[in-house]
Amino acid sequence: MKDFRLPADDLEYTVLAALWDLGTASVRELHERLGVPQGLVYTTIAKVVDRLREKGLVQRQRRGAAFQYRPKVARETVERARARIALTRLLGAAPRGAAAALVEAVQDLDPQLLGELERAVAAQRRANDGA
Repeated sequence: MKDFRLPADDLEYTVLAALWDLGTASVRELHERLGVPQGLVYTTIAKVVDRLREKGLVQRQRRGAAFQYRPKVARETVERARARIALTRLLGAAPRGAAAALVEAVQDLDPQLLGELERAVAAQRRANDGA
């Protein structure tokens, strides 16, 4: 069972992505990197960081007068969970037609990715056969 909740919106995800890129940052650093260019006030970024902390996605440590935040959950873990939710919505209750369209879209987007997808399917089948 996962011990975190996914980012609820684009801003939460953007702040989390910045922390993945930076490794560790204060709210002020995040505001300068994200808030200022987007015209967001400091308190907006602070609230987002607090929400991410409440969701179990980031942790904080006091450094002097300020807190430093760092990701608590790996990017790949969050990306996989987000992809699973998106695909569940996309594929719906009758997934065969949508799955075929997904394969065609991947082929159009990046033919090499289709090969990676094929290898991932084969690996999943092997893992299921061994279970």
